[in-house]
Amino acid sequence: MNFSAWLHLMVMLVQLWPCSSSTLNSSIQNTVQSFTAARRVKRAWLWEPLFVTEEQISLDIVYVGQLKTDLDKQDGNLKYILTGEGAGSIFVIDEYSGKIYVTQKLDREKKPFYILRAQAINRSTQLPVEPGSEFIIKVRDINDNKPQFLDGPYVATVPEMSPEGTSVTQVTATDGDDPSYGNNARLLYSLVQGQPYFSVEPTTGVIRMASQMDRETKDQYLVIIQAKDMVGQPGAFSATATVTINLSDVNDNPPKFPQRLYYMSVSEDAPVGTTVGKVFAEDSDVGDNAAMDYFIEGDSSDVFDIITNSETQEGIILLKKRVDYERRRRYSIQAKAVNRYIDERFLKEGPFEDTTIVKINVEDADEPPVFTSESYVMEIDEGAARGSMVGAVTARDPDDDNSPVRYSIVHSTYLKRLFSINEHNGTIITTEPLDREIVSWHNITVTATETRNPEKISEANVYVHVLDVNDNAPEFPKKYETFVCENAVSGQLIQSISAVDKDDSAEGHHFYFSLARETTNGSHFTVKDNQDNTAGIFTEKSGFRRQEQVFFYLPILIEDNGIPPLTSTNTLTVTVCDCDTEVNTFYCRYGAFMYSLGLSTEALVAVLACILIFLVFFLAIVAIRQQKKKKTPFSEKVEEFRENIVSYDDEGGGEEDTEAFDISALRTRAVMRTHKPRKKVVSEIQSLYRQSLQVGPDSAIFRQFISEKLEEANTDPSVPPYDSLQTYAFEGTGSLAGSLSSLGSNSSDMDQNYDYLADWGPHFKQLAGMYTSHRSVGD
Repeated sequence: MNFSAWLHLMVMLVQLWPCSSSTLNSSIQNTVQSFTAARRVKRAWLWEPLFVTEEQISLDIVYVGQLKTDLDKQDGNLKYILTGEGAGSIFVIDEYSGKIYVTQKLDREKKPFYILRAQAINRSTQLPVEPGSEFIIKVRDINDNKPQFLDGPYVATVPEMSPEGTSVTQVTATDGDDPSYGNNARLLYSLVQGQPYFSVEPTTGVIRMASQMDRETKDQYLVIIQAKDMVGQPGAFSATATVTINLSDVNDNPPKFPQRLYYMSVSEDAPVGTTVGKVFAEDSDVGDNAAMDYFIEGDSSDVFDIITNSETQEGIILLKKRVDYERRRRYSIQAKAVNRYIDERFLKEGPFEDTTIVKINVEDADEPPVFTSESYVMEIDEGAARGSMVGAVTARDPDDDNSPVRYSIVHSTYLKRLFSINEHNGTIITTEPLDREIVSWHNITVTATETRNPEKISEANVYVHVLDVNDNAPEFPKKYETFVCENAVSGQLIQSISAVDKDDSAEGHHFYFSLARETTNGSHFTVKDNQDNTAGIFTEKSGFRRQEQVFFYLPILIEDNGIPPLTSTNTLTVTVCDCDTEVNTFYCRYGAFMYSLGLSTEALVAVLACILIFLVFFLAIVAIRQQKKKKTPFSEKVEEFRENIVSYDDEGGGEEDTEAFDISALRTRAVMRTHKPRKKVVSEIQSLYRQSLQVGPDSAIFRQFISEKLEEANTDPSVPPYDSLQTYAFEGTGSLAGSLSSLGSNSSDMDQNYDYLADWGPHFKQLAGMYTSHRSVGD
């Protein structure tokens, strides 16, 4: 490092050193001068540290310092040149002596230092005698800026009753002067307004509590803080800031009742939930700290209740239970208000609650009659005679005048027919016998009305339970269909039976089954009681003959376990069936039915055969009609022709009128066919009929006949363009009876032979007999 660079570094240290002591600056300056003197023997720049004080120029120019090189012989041969920031405008140099002058006022707050460069040249050669050197001119600070509170005005909040020394907030002021030089930027805080409640730390600006304060006394304070620079020395600048300090609430006050005694009243006819009155306890606190709950102390808490209105903080006294003027006319209750949220720091101040006395008077009112019970339950045996007593209700007028009461039943007309009540004494009697099996419980509404004030009415419910009496005998639960085969053996079970009883048994029903005594001897059947409310019907003998007896009627005796027991006789009908190895129950049922109508087995077979034949013919007719409803292959063309039908209003002139319209023009060339002359249908039918007895449907003759008829119908232009009925007298040979058609036959039905019906089996035996007898009569 050359000397000029070292000297430059030292000047920079002087400028930037954070100490404001002039002694330290002098020491550094002396050190620089000593090094300068020690290096005079070498080629180097020589100058003292350069400073200029801001805002202090009273003359045109102010001397700042001098630049000098050790090569300067003071003969005027060297020329000093100054370049850099502000050179030539703010700073000028004497080119012969190297002295530097400032020509303008400087502001450190705008620019604290300037960087310049010194150059020495030979006037004759205009060449530098040594390398140029850079140096700094520092603007020295003066106290020309006032302190400022940039964040004001300030607002702070602190809880009331905070202890002394509690921090409230901090205020901070700024100063534009140089904090590293002198005391120009060193601030000192003081309290202008706010004693003796607050204090401020001089160096930090922290505001603290100086004493405990009560929000209920005063909840806001205005504090003024002053900041001075130069540590408050004479000539210092100052500024003030306003701080608004609010005291927040804490729960340091208990609730207080402004009244020690309240008077209220309530009518005895007031319903439960009626508002009796309100009480209010005052609390100096606010918000949640003033929230409170109300309570009722003492024995009256079962008659009255109190709730808290969260919005108004009032205690609302409610009627919890109906009051009676005749029983008690005055109540005295104690209401208590307790803070909902307690601050443990202030428990020593005392309990945060208060009490007051509330006296409530009960006012007399005309009350409706009162029943001795809200509901009554009565019992009566079913079947009790008309006018039987069910029970009695009682009501009285609770008022002092004790008005007489009149009773009545207000319910449906149906119940009025079953019950009535004595309007004077409340006795309920029956007007009709009751049947438990129809209705076991009856609900009655009874009213009691004051005779002196009919508007006062009370109601009570009466529940009448109809007690069961064993008045219904047991019976079969359904109608049994019992059958026994002719080949049944002795001891065979043919039916299981049970019983039902409409009565109600407390111990459960138990039925006993047996045959009636008059049929016990000589009966073909016996009854076995299973002891589980069921019984079995067994055969007493082997073999039954339907021709001798079709039905047996068994009188079954059923007895219940009621008190007294009731017995009924139920008839069980047993039908004898002609059974094979497997009993055909269906046939047996209908056989018995036909027998009851007086028909024999042969007649039954004939009837069933006729029904079967009728069904066959019916199904054939239905099939034919369904076939006719199907469309022919030419239905599309027929519909197309029908769309072109022309209507005429005149009547026409007979056959000559057919020339008026050529219907063959309606046909397209695609469907025109070669006309073939018709054959004689009658002769063909007769011949084909004779062949039909030998020719089946699959013969070639049959197919040829059908094809010709179809082709003829399709190609005949004289046939109208709509469906026509074609008759084919060709039945085929599929039936054993041959053809039944009368076409081509010259004989009547009387000439027919029906002997073949006898070969159709036993089902057609009667039919064959009818036709055979008919033929004999005809003969």
